[in-house]
Amino acid sequence: MPGSAALAQQLQEVVRATGIASPITTRRGLSARLRYLASKPGRAALTEAGVTVRPSVLRAYADGTRAPRPATLGKIERAYFERRAENMIRSGALQKHFEQDGAGTRMEIYPVDQSQVSDPRRRVLGDRTVTVRYVWGDLVHAWDEGDDATMDDIWDSIINDLIGSDYDAYSYVTGVGFA
Repeated sequence: MPGSAALAQQLQEVVRATGIASPITTRRGLSARLRYLASKPGRAALTEAGVTVRPSVLRAYADGTRAPRPATLGKIERAYFERRAENMIRSGALQKHFEQDGAGTRMEIYPVDQSQVSDPRRRVLGDRTVTVRYVWGDLVHAWDEGDDATMDDIWDSIINDLIGSDYDAYSYVTGVGFA
């Protein structure tokens, strides 16, 4: 996948990893998500995700007297994570998480598996670890806006400036990870 897509995927994973730990399939997990979405913007997120039940039904879901269908659970989960990402971005918590007071965040880059490439065309690329600083604000903003061009530019600056890789060696990757 393109490196910028791997960055976007990993940002989504960070938002998911820092959310409510209980699965939505448990009463506790569902109740916690519905409490998080109890505000006016939260209800708007539910509507946008396609949850069209009355408020009394949502209360019944939260107190366990009624169980939502699996499709509705998926919509509630999507609304929760979209709202959580919005809140983390708006508050600056996501950017602060990665900047770590100027220390940056270590990023592990996993190159494309080239075992199926013929020898004359195969590149020897190893996993790379770099500490990324000063791009997190722009990166989080571009991810929030869905600005793929800016994400590509940021990825290019990471692989060119920090790794010093030859042209396109790490443009496509198997994945990235944040430490």
